[in-house]
Amino acid sequence: MEITGIISAIVVGLIIGALGRLVVPGKQHLPIWLTLVLGIVAAFIGGAIATIFTTFWLFVLIVQVLVAAAGVMLADGFYARRR
Repeated sequence: MEITGIISAIVVGLIIGALGRLVVPGKQHLPIWLTLVLGIVAAFIGGAIATIFTTFWLFVLIVQVLVAAAGVMLADGFYARRR
């Protein structure tokens, strides 16, 4: 993977994190930096999972957003319990 691919994956990850947070209902207690980090991780993991089945961009995007939403839900549970 080239450096431009990594940078574009990070930018897409930031967007995926925001979309993942919007999908989760209710108020989340996560700081924005944690949401963005979860989005970057979800972009990589969701992209890897989705490309097992197909490379259709819409399917990959949906899987990435679902992985980000699951990550936001889990992290919010841990973060809220800690506070």
